[in-house]
Amino acid sequence: MESTSSSNYRLYSEQSINDIRFIEMCKELNMSLQDIKERLELKRSGRQSGQQQDKCLKQAEILAAHMKQLEIEINELKPIFDRLSKDSQKKVSKQITPQSRALMQSLLFLLQQF
Repeated sequence: MESTSSSNYRLYSEQSINDIRFIEMCKELNMSLQDIKERLELKRSGRQSGQQQDKCLKQAEILAAHMKQLEIEINELKPIFDRLSKDSQKKVSKQITPQSRALMQSLLFLLQQF
């Protein structure tokens, strides 16, 4: 529950701040709003054996679908990339680095959840 300070600023709980950070990280990974919602619910839910296992399995399915979409996009872009000049390929490669980093962060995040 958020409250306000004497100067009328909103005060957020540590949980709310953590949720906002989590949502921002998911947005950086280009996740859909529905995927973010489901991941946030999974994150918020306690360690309840059967329900938790079902949610983890569902989350794994979502991540697998996300990875499949990335694989499709890479395969579509590969022939275009191969036709570029060497200089253009270098420029594109430098731009891919943040995307690769985001993918690694996503995988690390998944590993931290288990």
